[in-house]
Amino acid sequence: MTTEQTVLITGATSGIGYELAKIFANEGYHLVLVARNDNKLNQIKEELQKRRNAKVYIIQEDLSQIGAGDRLFREVKRLKLEVDILINNAGAGYTGLFHEKDFEQDIHMMQLNMITLTELTKLFANEMVKNKRGKILNVASTGSYHGGPYTAVYYATKAYVLSFSEALSIELKPYGIVVSALCPGATKTDFARRAGKQDSSIAMEAKKVAEIAYKELMKDKKVIIPGLRNKLLVKIPRMWASHMVGKYQKALLINK
Repeated sequence: MTTEQTVLITGATSGIGYELAKIFANEGYHLVLVARNDNKLNQIKEELQKRRNAKVYIIQEDLSQIGAGDRLFREVKRLKLEVDILINNAGAGYTGLFHEKDFEQDIHMMQLNMITLTELTKLFANEMVKNKRGKILNVASTGSYHGGPYTAVYYATKAYVLSFSEALSIELKPYGIVVSALCPGATKTDFARRAGKQDSSIAMEAKKVAEIAYKELMKDKKVIIPGLRNKLLVKIPRMWASHMVGKYQKALLINK
């Protein structure tokens, strides 16, 4: 496939974001890749340009900081780029008892997972409305559907992402814009280690999640839940699911 469209992916140096970058590069999209780690961004840029002949722009930005969304948007405008697909993939979390964690950690998580995501969505949605087209994929979680003991703030932020995305999918549809929420369950990425827990034995491969996400986004699906196990999980009544998740998360804690 050959396209002149541009996709912007946050959290693009690992996991689902990295796998999506490879897929979009293979499909002929121009890429704007955003992450904190400048070295990894440059490595991925070189890889994609060499192996897939993709046009790749990289922007180093810590999206957990106040005003990061606006800085990113201004940099995209400075580069004279028009984003056709926005993928808000960057996210953070931790596993542990809420009352024992430093509040600054919660603030950074909420800033990244909700506020910057909302800021970027608003800024780029305004551009898409003018063009009467566009797609926005916000990465939520199966945790959007119920409480998450030992991951309380993280699950709450993802509940916001799902609700926000479902509402915007209705608001922006008349302007030719598709808004989708990706709700993966446990996935084999660096996320578990950074969150302070072990990888789950039932975690899906990030590549598989990305393949499903791309396919369903192209079909304009509003909520994308990869894998049968995850589809069944979100059907469990909320309180039952919360108790199950609590036991599961506690078992995965690295420093129990």
